[in-house]
Amino acid sequence: MTMDTAIQYLPGVGPKRAQLLESELGISTVGNLVHLYPFRYIDRSSIVPIAQVHPDLAQVQVKATVQKVRLFAKNGAELPPEKLKYNAVSRMSVTVADQSGEMEIVFFKGIKWMHARLVPGNTFIFFGKPTVFKSWLKMVHPEVDAPDSSTSGMLTGVYTSTEKLKNAGITGRVMLKLIGTALEEILPVVRETLPDYILKEKGLVPLTYALRQIHFPVDQNALAKASYRLKFEELFLLQLSLLKQKYIRSKSAVGLQMPLVGEAFNACYNALPYQLTNAQKRVIREIREDLKSGHQMNRLLQGDVGSGKTMVAVLSALMAVGNGYQACIMAPTEVLAQQHFANVSKYLRPTGVQVRLLTGSTGVAARREIHAGLEDGSIGILIGTHALIEDNVQFKALGLAIVDEQHRFGVEQRARLWNKGYQGIPPHVLVMTATPIPRTLAMTLYGDLDVSVIDEMPPGRKPITTMCVGENKRHAMHNFIRDEIAKGRQAFIVYPLIFESEKMDYKNLELGYEEIVRAFPLPQYKVAIVHGQQSTQEKDFNMSAFVAGRANILVSTTVIEVGVDVPNASVMVIESAERFGLSQLHQLRGRVGRGAERSYCILMRGTKVSKESQKRLDLLCATENGFELAEEDMKMRGPGDLEGTQQSGLPISLNIASLAKDGLILSDARGYAQHILDLDPTLSDPRNASLAAELRRDPYIIKDYSQIS
Repeated sequence: MTMDTAIQYLPGVGPKRAQLLESELGISTVGNLVHLYPFRYIDRSSIVPIAQVHPDLAQVQVKATVQKVRLFAKNGAELPPEKLKYNAVSRMSVTVADQSGEMEIVFFKGIKWMHARLVPGNTFIFFGKPTVFKSWLKMVHPEVDAPDSSTSGMLTGVYTSTEKLKNAGITGRVMLKLIGTALEEILPVVRETLPDYILKEKGLVPLTYALRQIHFPVDQNALAKASYRLKFEELFLLQLSLLKQKYIRSKSAVGLQMPLVGEAFNACYNALPYQLTNAQKRVIREIREDLKSGHQMNRLLQGDVGSGKTMVAVLSALMAVGNGYQACIMAPTEVLAQQHFANVSKYLRPTGVQVRLLTGSTGVAARREIHAGLEDGSIGILIGTHALIEDNVQFKALGLAIVDEQHRFGVEQRARLWNKGYQGIPPHVLVMTATPIPRTLAMTLYGDLDVSVIDEMPPGRKPITTMCVGENKRHAMHNFIRDEIAKGRQAFIVYPLIFESEKMDYKNLELGYEEIVRAFPLPQYKVAIVHGQQSTQEKDFNMSAFVAGRANILVSTTVIEVGVDVPNASVMVIESAERFGLSQLHQLRGRVGRGAERSYCILMRGTKVSKESQKRLDLLCATENGFELAEEDMKMRGPGDLEGTQQSGLPISLNIASLAKDGLILSDARGYAQHILDLDPTLSDPRNASLAAELRRDPYIIKDYSQIS
């Protein structure tokens, strides 16, 4: 038997159980089962006297003697043991006692077997969750072992399960038994995946020891060693795969050489009314090095809301123009593309570089003009939506493609843009995101891109005052918005739902809109509404009315989350704020505070808010640092749930390591993977044969997130 043997051939499984294990947990081979690790452990080493058992304890183990057994029918009547029919029994009550006291053990299933086993006078170990009912201590469906059983006196793993598995009799105990059988079968033939020198240098235990101890640890120390070995290996192989891919591409991907900075760059830079931050200067230097290198740039630019990414994009585009190439900036929505166009046009005035806007609503005559200007090279920079990737859009010499909010575009869409490069050479690629991605997630999700971070805010940006208030302050909130509108400002009001949900009592967009219109009536106030159910034309019309200042209030769903720039908007109200993740709340807050005026973010919370949700809201009120918030968000919710950062999922699914909790191991694993590739970039050294073999396995053949050409 090997790791690849189908699970149905493991003793104790068979076709029926195999089908369930695959459909419920994705386990199709013996290897899958062995790599299903416990998510927690129960200490079975201590026996608790009944007198010390209380319902606050998670699970306890008592050693007690059966005193009395009673059987009850569905109507609650006790059944006499002499005329017993098990199909009439709905509950079995067992009174057990030790020297300190008594408790009741209750069974609703498996009664026939338990009735035969739990004979008064016999002693057993009962393990389960204690509860209290009418001041009487109970344990429902505990595990029952003989006093000399091997399950007591050890750490016992608890595995992921489902209702279907439990109903089919695949309980925690059965899983342990199956895993025990699997280990006996395959440990003798398991090959070590890491070379000896790595085990020695990193102080790692052998794989066979790690697999046995992760499932059946002899003590906490053995468990810690096993856990560290398996986490390190998982993260190390993932990073090795990403970095090797990056190395191969950097050597093979020829890039357009751009040695000059160019006159247009200098003209724009010298005319700036403010100094760039040190972070912006550092990122521009990094991009300049890439453009000079002769290899294709694949860089991710992360910058918090309002950190000045657009300025970096403009100066990068001007470097391309200064070397005789064209640049394009692709935005996910028409509103965002128009906004980029307005900002970029302003910056380009001193340069003489021609910039044009191409979106779905560009007219036929203007399109013809733009196509001609792109083909003869007179247009230096093109800004637009996915209209840029249409086949009839041909550049004379596209040298740099800048993609804003990259996760909003499909793989095929981006591939079509890369194919527009000069003489078949793909353009340099700069991917920008305002969604702060935790370091560990960026290392994994974009591990094969070079990452630049703008971690400094431009001077003069006033902090946004963030406050969290309840329903009783709604009237005061309306008055506050009226005061701001009287000063000539505007307000966003964001709702989490579009239509009424019977299960949720959250204020929704439709009711909210009606309420706002009543509180802010015409003709004094104008309220616009934007949501995902509208047509693009409707959305753009209402959004444009707000951007142009024709509407005082914009009521919307989270469609306004990314990039909309309305410097005159000074208030962001987020309804049912507890329903949003931290990163999303931070993105929404970033829609205000973009002008010279003081800005406010008001988090309206519902009446019932969980501790975790309140913690999120408190954190948002405490800091404006998006990276800090993203790290916290990932710790609270896990990496699989972060809006905007993981649309494509992780390159591989992690079995034991956690990006939220194992950041230090990840950093160490990445550094070590880099060290090995520096010495042996192709892993052709015989000592690294096992690593090369591991990277050829399916999970590590990772799709390339960056180039996608």
